[in-house]
Amino acid sequence: MKKILLICITMFTACCTLQAQQIFISKGKVEFEKKVNLYKDIDAWSDGDDNDWIQNIKKTIPQFEVSYFDLFFDADANKTLYKPGRELPRDPKVPDWFRGPATDNVVYADLNNQATTSLKNVFENTFLIKDSVRKIEWKITNDERVIAGLDCRKAVGRIMDSVYVIAFYSEQILVSGGPESFNGLPGLILGVAIPRINTTWFATKLELIEVKPQDIVAPQKGKKVNEAELLKQLQGSMKDWGKSGQRNIWKIMI
Repeated sequence: MKKILLICITMFTACCTLQAQQIFISKGKVEFEKKVNLYKDIDAWSDGDDNDWIQNIKKTIPQFEVSYFDLFFDADANKTLYKPGRELPRDPKVPDWFRGPATDNVVYADLNNQATTSLKNVFENTFLIKDSVRKIEWKITNDERVIAGLDCRKAVGRIMDSVYVIAFYSEQILVSGGPESFNGLPGLILGVAIPRINTTWFATKLELIEVKPQDIVAPQKGKKVNEAELLKQLQGSMKDWGKSGQRNIWKIMI
């Protein structure tokens, strides 16, 4: 009996020690790899038409378009800034028009005041979008995975009425933010997948740096609009674009 009691006490002490050693992070920088499946984009754009012309396009371009972004976060100020990170050489085989709009977004979030400011380049226009933080109804699941060395839990949400979002967040990072305009989970979002636009964002590394106030500053330049105004403009200018117009709107408004 004494031996069993000793084992139970030892196990309880070990569990308490592990909990005490769990690290919570309040400041730092996360690098995200954004990956767009160009082949699936082509299939969606061509309505699944598998003719020789479509296959020839696929043979001339890489399957994935990859870019990198940095997310600075400060839990004390409860702010984040997402912006383009390290640059990769542009593949000349992928024409600029094929890459689509809003590929170099800057998104600032003031989570205390539930406000965001986003800078988005949409074809020949640069928009500065000021609005409230997007409200996403998340359903948290029991699925887990490790991203950038951190334990993450899966959640599923929906934006723009019909676009489903799969996200993975870590409670070890004490900010309820994420890449682009994604937020609202009990920890930092380190992975996002949106099947409707064949795009993923996954953290590749976390840097525990001292984030200063000047590192998280809202963008200033661009045509000032809110999300409703931007959506109305996009719907008007792309009303004759068919399915490709709707896909462009989803990509711009994420």
